[in-house]
Amino acid sequence: MKHKMNLWDESFNKIKDGTKTIEMRLCDEKRSLIIVGDIIEFTNTKTNETLECLVTNLYKYKNFDELYKRHDKIKIGYSDYEIANPDDMLAYYSIEKIKKYGVLGIEILVKWKHY
Repeated sequence: MKHKMNLWDESFNKIKDGTKTIEMRLCDEKRSLIIVGDIIEFTNTKTNETLECLVTNLYKYKNFDELYKRHDKIKIGYSDYEIANPDDMLAYYSIEKIKKYGVLGIEILVKWKHY
């Protein structure tokens, strides 16, 4: 199955260059349909460039605190010099939605590039 997701420019480029290998999302109705072996087409919201990635693993957690404790900060999108803070995800998702759905770490491998 193929899924489509939008990404901010910085996250998109980190996936494209292979440093970010885990995309973090709510485990809502849409994301709960994802299984290993599916394809995700990411669209850069700034440039409209797309990348197709293969889902290689899925990690389900109650909240972002758990996810951050179990994964390398580079793989989830931070730079080496940055402090990885799960509260950063509150800019995207409310505490209520995190409690309702839980969170999902989607491990991916870049397969195809479209320009």
